[in-house]
Order: sequence, then structure tokens, then C-alpha cells
Amino acid sequence: MIRETPQEFLDILKSYVPDPNRPVGLARQEFSEFLTEFQSDERPETEAVAIREDLRGVWCSVAGGVPDRTLLFFHGGFFSVGSTADHLGFCAELARATRSRVFSVDYRLAPEHPFPAAAEDALEAYRFLAKHGYPPHRIIPVGISAGGTLVIDLLLSLREQHLLMPPAAVCLSPVVDLSSGRDIAKKGRESDWLTLARLAAIRTQYLAYSDPEDPRASPVHANLSGLPRLYIQAGSGELMYDDISAFAGKAKWAGVQVRFEIWEGMFHFWQIFGKQVPEARDALARVGIFARETFER
Repeated sequence: MIRETPQEFLDILKSYVPDPNRPVGLARQEFSEFLTEFQSDERPETEAVAIREDLRGVWCSVAGGVPDRTLLFFHGGFFSVGSTADHLGFCAELARATRSRVFSVDYRLAPEHPFPAAAEDALEAYRFLAKHGYPPHRIIPVGISAGGTLVIDLLLSLREQHLLMPPAAVCLSPVVDLSSGRDIAKKGRESDWLTLARLAAIRTQYLAYSDPEDPRASPVHANLSGLPRLYIQAGSGELMYDDISAFAGKAKWAGVQVRFEIWEGMFHFWQIFGKQVPEARDALARVGIFARETFER
């Protein structure tokens, strides 16, 4: 589980960080090509459905999946890039590891749709599943990077609206603090491909004029009581490791059952790079164990 991170591959990742000054369409195309190149070559069977006129979900299935097990998946991409299409290899591995069907959401992206549009879409997707016969106790929300933030946003919205919760949720390298208060603590961390400059750009693009300490933008500031079981993964080399650790600690103090795993030397979003990083496959295997344990309770 603990191996040395290849510096050469980390340098490649740093060269692919989306440039906020490039045209949005071009940045999304380049990021999509980059993700597709480095993740698993496996592709699931897919079926796209309309959640709403401007919101799409994609069913991703592999052989051996249990029909009544649903992972509600939110992709990564810094809230401004990324899609189901460029996470299909990851969705296939996720479905196989958990023996479930994955329902991936193409939520609205910034800057065209700034905060809280993506958070609203997460709740809409959950409501869609419930409306179409997928009971909450057979759903596990899963998100990576920005998608991990949306998982937490979803849980907070469900609690506030007194709706039935899923039994558990999975957050992989979630972005839990977009306020600027912790930036000084992050300086000097060279073991990640996410930079302070990129984090500042995310704040600008995604938040626009919203309060960065809004609990849905920065869940570390939220009241976390009443949330279901959380499984959280973070790499010790992540720029946001301190934030994720603080969030996990706060959730525990609020009475939430938290399984927090620290992956030594890993960088942000490492779980998706299954072709280059052995720890990515190990991490998904651990997600599979957690999900199967939850569904079999």
C-alpha cells in the first residue's frame, strides 16, 4: 500500500494542470484527453438518461454487478473541467470493485454555472434515483476531488431538507476548504500536482462572488452532525491533506462514523491513474471492500 511516488510521473501530471487562462472549451478537451490516456483502458456498458433538460446521468455497468446496488458518482475536474466521458475507465473499475452499477452525473460546470449549481445538481440526481425506484439504503454516493465535495454537499442538503440518507458515502481526495485561511500551511508542498495558484483559480472560477466559507463551498466549516458513515481517502502528499484531515477530525467529533485512510506519499486524485500508479488500484480495492460491507449489512 505504501510505495515511492515516481517523480517522473508526478512531473508529467504537473504539466497537465488546466490553465485557467486558456479558453474553457480547449482546457476541457485537453484535460479529457489527459485523463483518458492515463486511466484504465476498460470501458463499461453505458446508458445515458436525462435527469433534467440540462442535466445528464450515465449508467455504467460491468459483468458481475448487482442490479440493486447503485453508486451515485460525481467526477473530478476542479469544478470546471471533467465529465463522465473522461472517467469511464475509472467508472468501470469502480463498478467492478464494488460489484455495483455506477450512475455518473454530468453536473454543470463553472465558469458558465458557478457555485452552487453543481451542488444543486447533486441533490437533483439523488432525487431522480429515488423517484425512479432506487431506495436510499441501496445507494452510496461516491466522489473524487471536486466530486468528493459534491458528495458532502449532497449529504448536507439531505439533512437540511429532512430527506432519507444513504447508509454511507465515499470521498476520495475531496476539496473541503476553498477559503484562503489555510493557504500558509500548504506552502512548500512539492509532492502534489495541484498548486496554490490553481487552487486560487478554482476559487475564482467556481465561487465567483460567493462566500468561500459557505459550508457547501468549504465543508470543513459545516455542521457535520447527523451525516451517515464516511469513508475518506487522502494522500499525505496532497496540497489539501491538512484540510481533509481537519474535516475528518471534525466529522468524528460531530459523532459521524469516519473511516479515514492516509495514503503515504500519494498526490491529489491519484486514485484515477490506474495504469501508472499501483496505489490507484489498491485504493479502489479498498473502496470496493467498504461498499460491499455497506450493501451486505
